Amino acid sequence: MARQTEHSLTRPTFEEAPRLAFVVAPFYREITDQLTAGAQAEVEAAGGSVEIIEVPGALEVPAAIRLAWNGGEFDGFVALGCVVRGETYHYETVCNESARGIMQLTLQGAAIGNGILTVETLDQARVRADPDDQNKGGGAAAAALHLIALSRRFTQRPKGIGFRSAAGAPDQP
Repeated sequence: MARQTEHSLTRPTFEEAPRLAFVVAPFYREITDQLTAGAQAEVEAAGGSVEIIEVPGALEVPAAIRLAWNGGEFDGFVALGCVVRGETYHYETVCNESARGIMQLTLQGAAIGNGILTVETLDQARVRADPDDQNKGGGAAAAALHLIALSRRFTQRPKGIGFRSAAGAPDQP
C-alpha cells in the first residue's frame, strides 16, 4: 500500500530561542532513542535547546510534564514513548490515559507535542521512530515548536486596564 504524501508546516522562527523538555518513557529504549534523535534535530534546527527527563512509563509522562510546567523553566514539551499492544486491556488504558492527560495539559495552555507511539508491533514502531523514515519524534517536536510560537504570538499583546483613548492605547490612571 502506498503512503500518502503528508504536508508539513514551515518551521517557526524565534527571536528568543525556545527551551523544551523532552519527557521520555524509555521502556523500549531502541525506539525512544530514535524518537529523541528526530525530535532533537528538529529543535536544534529551530535554534532551541532541550533537557531530557525520563519517567518509568507512558502513564507518568503527563504528570512529569505538569511538574516541569509548574516550574516555569520550559517553553514547551515533547512527550516521547512507545506502547505496544499486548494480550490485555492494559494497552488501551495506557494509550488512552496518557493521551488524555497530555491533551488536558495542552488545553490548559502547555505547548506539548505528543510523540508517544501506540502500535501493534515493534516493527511498526521502528518505522515510525526512524528519523530517516516517518520521524514521529521530529513531528512531535515540530508540533511543540508551533504551539510555542502561537503561545508567544497570543501572549505578547499589551494588556491594558480601563478605558481606551481615541488612539487605542489604554488610559493610564
